[in-house]
Amino acid sequence: MKTTPNKSAFIPKMYCNLFGHNFKVTKQVTYHVKEYTCSHCKKQLTTNSNGNLTELTPKFKEINAILERIHHSRMERRQRQHIAPSLY
Repeated sequence: MKTTPNKSAFIPKMYCNLFGHNFKVTKQVTYHVKEYTCSHCKKQLTTNSNGNLTELTPKFKEINAILERIHHSRMERRQRQHIAPSLY
């Protein structure tokens, strides 16, 4: 009788094959770009430039990190500009 070597990883994948993935937002990169992870099989997806979900590859991880840095700096700059005129 053969046994599967990694039985614990097999069950969540089987669950997702039967019932579908249960994606949760794990990271909000910008207002429109988010990263998702399946709570059962840990599959990771992200939003691409067209707004569709694609698998989170190292290339997309790098793109999302750069997008997040740019978005964060713009939001900080916008807050400083909003606060500064009210001081005068």
